[in-house]
Amino acid sequence: MTDYMLQALTKAKDAARQGEVPVGAVIVDRVSGEVIAAAANRCEQDHDPSAHAEIVVIRAACKAKGDVRLFDCDMYVTLEPCAMCAAAISFARIKNLYFGAYDPKGGGVEHGAQFYNQSTCHHAPDVYGGINEQECGDLLREFFQKLR
Repeated sequence: MTDYMLQALTKAKDAARQGEVPVGAVIVDRVSGEVIAAAANRCEQDHDPSAHAEIVVIRAACKAKGDVRLFDCDMYVTLEPCAMCAAAISFARIKNLYFGAYDPKGGGVEHGAQFYNQSTCHHAPDVYGGINEQECGDLLREFFQKLR
């Protein structure tokens, strides 16, 4: 497991403790290796259905860099992004997307809309799925089992 995915998992665990779906994301500067921003889901806390970890971390990274584009950045996220988040990643021009667990039901990268395969997609990051898939998936399964 990379240190960056470990940081994303830490954020996801923090989200679970707050009653949020446990997804965490980290954006890294590819040149320096510096973590620019890290975030977790905040939908419940913010009363905002768009406050997925990916959206929250993109907003924070853009603010930190003072730009709407994150050309030389990579994202690490614990769950395959949904179509909304895949679009935001594209619009932010993130270079590489690394994700943990696959999401056959709600994913928008390898499943569902497969946003980056659409002719209307202007930028597709290089995608690497299944990074520490077991731990990322187990965290989500345990969270939802406790709700039932």
